Amino acid sequence: MVQVIQGRDITLAQLIDEFGLQRADNEQFFLEWQHNLPELTDLEKQSLNQVKAEYLHLSKYPILPPVVKMVVLSPLLRLAGFYQPPFYIASEQQVKICSEDEGTIVRGRIDILVFHPPFWILVIEAKRAEYSLEVATPQALAYMLANPGNDKPTYGFLTNGREFQFIKLTKQGTPSYALSYTLSLNRSDDLHTVVKVLKRLADLVCDNS
Repeated sequence: MVQVIQGRDITLAQLIDEFGLQRADNEQFFLEWQHNLPELTDLEKQSLNQVKAEYLHLSKYPILPPVVKMVVLSPLLRLAGFYQPPFYIASEQQVKICSEDEGTIVRGRIDILVFHPPFWILVIEAKRAEYSLEVATPQALAYMLANPGNDKPTYGFLTNGREFQFIKLTKQGTPSYALSYTLSLNRSDDLHTVVKVLKRLADLVCDNS
């Protein structure tokens, strides 16, 4: 009997058991989020300081995912250049993945997908401000596994408005993934680092196109 699981309900254990996913233990696997990051202009830094101030003001009340997308995520994607060629944005993208024996199907919708036809670049999950990013990790990985391309890595970006984390997934052979450290809007210049990493990923795509 086929088991159908919603993406929001998938667990890391299920992805490991049903899809053979494994965590990369090689420190060199995911250097993109740490090495060769571009510098930001003073104007970009000012824009990010404004994003931080606006979020902290609004966070006096509960912040739902649509507000996270509007106040925090949208400016970050704009500053990273993902609203310009050669990139495109899709919202609520439907996805489905099947285990090798087709006994398990995972269905769901990606919050935001950044793509450069024909391959995916960035799978984005935005959660409520009070949610831990650990809750979003299996869901994002499941959607990243649904990427139709196998020859290029897919990146994930998780945020609850206050915290941020990047994921890298490769599907050649055994599907493998790694996580960045968790970056925080409250910690020094971490928000600047988030945009630097996004810019770095955009540059990698443009350089390899």
